Amino acid sequence: QVQLVESGGGLVQAGGSLRLSCAASGRTFRRVAMGWFRQAPGKERQFVVGITWSSGSTYYTDSVKGRFTISRDKAKETVYLQMNSLKPEDTAVYYCAQMGQLGSMGDARSWEYWGQGTQVTVSS
Repeated sequence: QVQLVESGGGLVQAGGSLRLSCAASGRTFRRVAMGWFRQAPGKERQFVVGITWSSGSTYYTDSVKGRFTISRDKAKETVYLQMNSLKPEDTAVYYCAQMGQLGSMGDARSWEYWGQGTQVTVSS
């Protein structure tokens, strides 16, 4: 069983930065990608960014391009999300996810395992 544990969320002023971490444990042989989704109150969970585990190819949603950077440490089985120039509209619960079979990164149904979420709040 795969477990994903997020950390690093918190309260930050607009324009500030946060770095989220997602530590994975358990079975990894079917891991093809890891990524981040976010869900704001009253809204559906939406794709933020993904990274393929083998090659490190990255895929970003347009709203975070140039501000967010995903990276991975394969030895630590950890994925990071560096968030710069944060905006109030980035406020959400951020969820780490793992894709076991290659699918559509932007579709939450393509992701098999999920973390518990970490709150990111950006004040104006």
